[in-house]
Amino acid sequence: MSIENAHVELLAPAGNPTCLHAAVKAGADAVYLGLESFNARRGAGNFTYKTLREGCDYAHLRGVKIYLTLNTVIMDSEFKQALEVARQAWRAGVDAFIVQDIGVASEIVRTLPQARLHISTQMNTHNLAGIAAAASLGAARITLARELALEEIRECASYARELGMEVEVFAHGALCVCYSGQCLLSSLIGGRSANRGMCAQACRLPYTLHNRAVRKDLPSPGEYLLSPRDLCTIDILEPLIDCGISSLKIEGRMKAPEYVYSVVKTYRAVLDRIASGGFSRATEEERRVLAEAFSRGFTTAYLEHERGNDMMGYKRPNNRGVSLGRIGRTSENAAYVKSEKRLNPGDILEIWTGKGRATVTLDEIKIASQGMVRIPLDRKKRDQRAVNAGDRVFRVKDASLAFIDDSNEPKVPVAGCATVREGEPFKVRFDASIEHVGEELSYSASATGGVVEAARTKAVTSEEIRSHVDRMGQTPFSLASFSSSLDEGVGLGFSEVHRVRAEALEKLQTAILAPYKDRKLEKLVEREELSVSRPNRCVVCAWVTNPACARAARRAGAQVIYVPALNYKRGEALIAGQRNNAAEQMGYPKQCVIALPTIDHDIIEGTREYERDIDVWEYAKPGKPLFVDSLGALVRAVELGAKAEIGPHLPIANKAALDYAARLGAERVWLSPELTLSQISDLGLDGSPVPLGLTILGTQELMITEHCLLMSQGLCDEDCDTCPRRKSPHYLKDRKDFEFPVVTDCLGRSHLYNSVQLDVAHALPELIHAGISSVMVDTTLLNAEQTAQAVGRVVHAADLAKRDAGTVSKPAAATSGHLFRGVS
Repeated sequence: MSIENAHVELLAPAGNPTCLHAAVKAGADAVYLGLESFNARRGAGNFTYKTLREGCDYAHLRGVKIYLTLNTVIMDSEFKQALEVARQAWRAGVDAFIVQDIGVASEIVRTLPQARLHISTQMNTHNLAGIAAAASLGAARITLARELALEEIRECASYARELGMEVEVFAHGALCVCYSGQCLLSSLIGGRSANRGMCAQACRLPYTLHNRAVRKDLPSPGEYLLSPRDLCTIDILEPLIDCGISSLKIEGRMKAPEYVYSVVKTYRAVLDRIASGGFSRATEEERRVLAEAFSRGFTTAYLEHERGNDMMGYKRPNNRGVSLGRIGRTSENAAYVKSEKRLNPGDILEIWTGKGRATVTLDEIKIASQGMVRIPLDRKKRDQRAVNAGDRVFRVKDASLAFIDDSNEPKVPVAGCATVREGEPFKVRFDASIEHVGEELSYSASATGGVVEAARTKAVTSEEIRSHVDRMGQTPFSLASFSSSLDEGVGLGFSEVHRVRAEALEKLQTAILAPYKDRKLEKLVEREELSVSRPNRCVVCAWVTNPACARAARRAGAQVIYVPALNYKRGEALIAGQRNNAAEQMGYPKQCVIALPTIDHDIIEGTREYERDIDVWEYAKPGKPLFVDSLGALVRAVELGAKAEIGPHLPIANKAALDYAARLGAERVWLSPELTLSQISDLGLDGSPVPLGLTILGTQELMITEHCLLMSQGLCDEDCDTCPRRKSPHYLKDRKDFEFPVVTDCLGRSHLYNSVQLDVAHALPELIHAGISSVMVDTTLLNAEQTAQAVGRVVHAADLAKRDAGTVSKPAAATSGHLFRGVS
């Protein structure tokens, strides 16, 4: 490993002040946390302004940085409040902001130029174009998507360094099955938006994979088909660091202090060994601690090209802990297990019975015959009645790992020096050096007392002065070394030593915190908005996946046809396992708009794009329209001269974001499906700097996953072009028998769709009034006949709106999405 990369930041989560203390005590270099609003973990305890200020002081005195998460999509009505939150947090002392929303990001850069901007993983940065876009936005750091392999991270980190940016990657914790920032599952089925910090974790619920062609449920290793194992990189830290990253991030702002302390302390130990050239892999004990802290089972997942069943936790969506063995025997009120692991009073055990899980707390440890530990049972409880010999036993909480937030705080070592010379003021000086990831800052402070006189009785000694200077009590400092310049025969009252010591330490603390306390907020200057315009017509567009549907849409009246690049390039291989030919491409109507995929990894060895030789950027041509779905793709498309439209997978929900997209060169913005009619009006009623579009009919995409959801059926050769499974329509069926269509593309990625179709064509007059000038009919899951009907319905609605002649009827079986109900 190069010396340059030997020091890497260890970034820890904190859902509340106790977790912050746990992270600092365990050795974190930086901590990320959120206030009570505008952060992606609104369910955590979080921080108030008061506890944030206290937390910043606590951390900064110990060389630890604080990053504030403002990583949700911000609606226009709350934008000023969000910006004020950022300003007050900056005054409180935060070191950086972690941001998803491009409007908030651009305004932080404009109004708080001294602050560091970190791009959140929710912005879905997974290629070099995304890195470049983050740099143009003014970011100092970017958190990469979890779906990258080590080789891709290396390329991204190298390019980021060229642009003066740092790269951060997740090292441990929960994995989202969907690309972060792209998930609408919780939002559209439960009204709780992950992009607004309220994810209900619908991915951790049971599902069945159903084959519609043969009308049967398919066998799978378990029922939690959307639940990955937890990420754990403890054994690949050296190659991960060697990729050139700057920060390793631990997930877990919803976790307890015990989790934060145990996980951070374990990673700290291994990182310190790596930095000193020692053993780079974890010990068995360190692995045990990680598993005991929280584990759904561990995986390195995409980092080492694992995207199949081995990365999934099909059998269990929550903490499985550590296996203790099997029940050896049972009695009327107890079960007995022989475990090689030491058990503790307060441990929580889980017994996997034939009828579910039984949870038991060990109040005391009793050893029975044959060295078995007695587990008390209450047979009146349904779960414990089912416990039998042979059942598996897991410890899901180790009481010995409990975190106690006591007074044993980490201290800053200081060098003390006392000057005790007759006829001169008594003086104490302290020098401190605080290190953060290889960077060392030095501080000094001193205080003086009364004039030193000759001793009246007993002369003071150097040892006595040191002893009293060393009484630092509850301060964040400890005396590491001491020297003195002492005249013989002088006397000194120890109360004076205490007073001067306290004053010097207070000055030292002030000096360390001064850069944060001296911050001034300039008067907020309003953003210079671009000129706006109002649409005078509504364009009906259709999103199609094959030539037959394209022709049907055109005949039904669609004025613009959009074709996903993978469909255009590979044809029906997207859904039927066939290879494309040029003749099929010729079947599309002329002047189709090619839509680049939301996920587009760089073509480097190991990526699917490389293996299948797919470069969708051949469709980015000067002067030609192009649909893109990420900030990086927008920047790159404009640079190539294309007339780029930005899709809804880059959620734009406020005027600042609209302005930024317009300044980048977006020709049209397709709005997020999470906006209500009122929120759309906030953006377009008085005009917009860029035309606005909205999908109003079709089945909404809920997820994009790098893991192929069809793999739960068994082994797969990963030849997606010829995959027989893809020839049949598949659905995920939930506990209420709702069926969610699954479509896999020719790169093996899965697209999960809603169980009911969106249809708000009846609201078209209101949408046009709100500022929408283009409407999309998504025909991804429709055949040609259904496409014609769907497009025809919207064309008719547009005609009625144009003539102010009413609107079409509201369908009974469809959903209006969030247009009228909004999200939490």
